[in-house]
Amino acid sequence: MGLTATVAALGMTVALAGCGSSSSDEGDITLTFVAADYDLEGGDSTKQYWDGVATAFEAKNKNIKVDVQIYDWKDVDRKVAEMVAAGKAPDIAQIGAYADYAAQDKLYSADSLLSIPVQANLLAPLADAGEVNRVQYGIPFVASTRLLFYNESLFTQAGLKPPKTWAGIESAARTLKQRGVKYPFALPLGGEEAQAETMMWILSGGGGYTDSVGTYTIDSEQNIKTFDWLKNNLVAENLTGPVAPGKLNRQPAFTAFAEGEVGMLNGHPSLMQQAEKNGVKVGMVPLPGPDGKAKSAMGVADWMMGFKQNGHRKEIGAFLDFAYSDENVLDFADQYDLLPVTVSASERMGEDPANKDLWPFLEALPESTLYPVGKTSWAKVSENIKLQIGGTVGPNGNPASTLGAIGREAAATENAD
Repeated sequence: MGLTATVAALGMTVALAGCGSSSSDEGDITLTFVAADYDLEGGDSTKQYWDGVATAFEAKNKNIKVDVQIYDWKDVDRKVAEMVAAGKAPDIAQIGAYADYAAQDKLYSADSLLSIPVQANLLAPLADAGEVNRVQYGIPFVASTRLLFYNESLFTQAGLKPPKTWAGIESAARTLKQRGVKYPFALPLGGEEAQAETMMWILSGGGGYTDSVGTYTIDSEQNIKTFDWLKNNLVAENLTGPVAPGKLNRQPAFTAFAEGEVGMLNGHPSLMQQAEKNGVKVGMVPLPGPDGKAKSAMGVADWMMGFKQNGHRKEIGAFLDFAYSDENVLDFADQYDLLPVTVSASERMGEDPANKDLWPFLEALPESTLYPVGKTSWAKVSENIKLQIGGTVGPNGNPASTLGAIGREAAATENAD
């Protein structure tokens, strides 16, 4: 509550912070802003959102124009990397990772961009995750947490209650299989987002990707036990459906859930809309651990950053201060069923009955664990997990051996950076 009190005492007029205060001796400035596309339906709603923010900002800052460029998530990180490599870095990027650019001294620090009220209003766990060597470069943009989703109708018909332990997951999956459910528990360990599914399970098993001081612990005893359990108790018992987990990607698993073919899976907020459109009733609980509630849920944040190359620090800061107003933050979060990254917007969402479906995710966010995104090695380690982890639960899989190999490669990558 201390941060909340501080924010209130500062009198958060975030929507106007920094606006109109930026000037340039060189006349009009155009900021290049590259952002990711969040539209699940393949429309242009993300472009419309940012064009609206830019237009409102430009009306208050007559000498600053904003050129908005939106790219699909599968392309946006590569696009920014290509722009940087070509010596044409954008002024602002909203993408999935920042640490490589920070390590190359290409980014402004957050405190050199944001006004004090706006920076103080960022949720502390997310702001901390934006640090490299204790300096914040990555500014969280939106967040989500992951919960265990279950099909309420299938559970009710089978007389099942939401599982509270791993044994409860296995038992419910057995019952659902007997009743002909196609995917009693969908376990997407395919390449699309295997690093996320892996992290959810190792957190629930009491482990994680790193220890308290940031050293990789991918092949820890807890993590090996977790994958031994998945292999022996779910996959080997044919409780994960017709597609091998190593071949099952997240989006097909989500689609199957939305079509009523999945009993349980780990989901994020956007899946609610997809399922409810098809009349699938969604139940949600935190992913349980072996003996009860897991110590931590997985949190995910996407990142905003300002590049130094064009020297537009003041103008970038003015735009970001404007973009992080409660109005703008909540508008985007509401549109895509995501979580705001500021204290004031989170409090407003937590008090608004219209956002009741998001409250369980919001509740899990402060204690959630994020990817080790501050490590410049994480991008390579994440790709390696995507490539290898699915095989651990297959018929010839060996969790200890595979996690050991991934762990050794992670340590070597870390030491090489």
